[in-house]
Amino acid sequence: MSQTENIINTFIRVGQRIKEHCEQYPNGQLKDIVATAKAKNPWFTAHNQIDALNAIAYMLQPDSLQQWISCYSISEHLPKNIGVVMAGNIPAVGFHDLMTVLVSGNKIQIKPSSSDSILMEWIAGIIKSENTELGNRISFVDKLQKPDAVIATGSDNTARYFHYYFSKVPHVIRKNRNSVAVLNGNETKEQLFAMGKDIFSYFGLGCRNVSKLMVPENYNFEKFFDAIEPYGNELLLHNKYINNYDYYRAIYLMENIPFLTNNFVHLLEQQNIASPVSVLHYETYNNQSSLHQLLTAEADKIQCIISADVITGKEINFGMGQQPSASDYADGVDTLRFLIEQCSEQQNSNT
Repeated sequence: MSQTENIINTFIRVGQRIKEHCEQYPNGQLKDIVATAKAKNPWFTAHNQIDALNAIAYMLQPDSLQQWISCYSISEHLPKNIGVVMAGNIPAVGFHDLMTVLVSGNKIQIKPSSSDSILMEWIAGIIKSENTELGNRISFVDKLQKPDAVIATGSDNTARYFHYYFSKVPHVIRKNRNSVAVLNGNETKEQLFAMGKDIFSYFGLGCRNVSKLMVPENYNFEKFFDAIEPYGNELLLHNKYINNYDYYRAIYLMENIPFLTNNFVHLLEQQNIASPVSVLHYETYNNQSSLHQLLTAEADKIQCIISADVITGKEINFGMGQQPSASDYADGVDTLRFLIEQCSEQQNSNT
């Protein structure tokens, strides 16, 4: 068995372990982990944490991983030290980078977000219990120590700092991205309800969350509001979310800004893709041609396009925004290929 096959088999077992823990919740080890992570970050509700862990288990299905890895040729080499600065916007968001670095045959130094260290350390523990040698390639640090390459995720502002700070080492720097849903006006109630998951999972804080709707002119939002109404049952119980809802409602009313609303989300006509928590932007389009042109022009700001229609050829079905496969790379940057190329350059320089 090759090193890569051994690592992939390890992650398959890790996926099975995570799935078992989720099925046992709220009993078992995961109960305390979830409670601790929530205490550290109130946005990480138990529901959101379990959803995120189930999404990882979904990603680690054998057929999916085998299909992913079959697209690459990974040769054995001396492990490089790869530094990863992780985001903390949604639970365990740095998992894909962790897996990619290990699959590439390298060591990983994780600079975790203060908002999301608990789940990442727990997952690292599962990896080590399944494969001690692989687990020993994972370290958590307060500051990256002489990395050979860096993968860093942050806001547009921190990205500028990362580019400067890591300018002397090969790097992948990610900025803010959000997702867009395209409606044609003929969606069923079931489709719109499924899209609600793309909007409200993790309170809309992820890059794969829909923050903007593209709708045809004269679109009637009544059907949309009716379909998403059940999501309010959970959102209305979360103080931080409702505080955002109340804040933006007050701002829009005081400044006479036109908006649509129900009792838990505001709709604001706005060209910007990114929207605040509890706010969903929307924009109208005239035809498929103008829609395609607009989405293409904003491609560097869009992570996913959720739609039943084919517009750019990369659309995702309603409700599947938070179910990425291993080949769905953040910002569209193939980090595994990046790491393979860095190791190839090292081998060539040593020969």
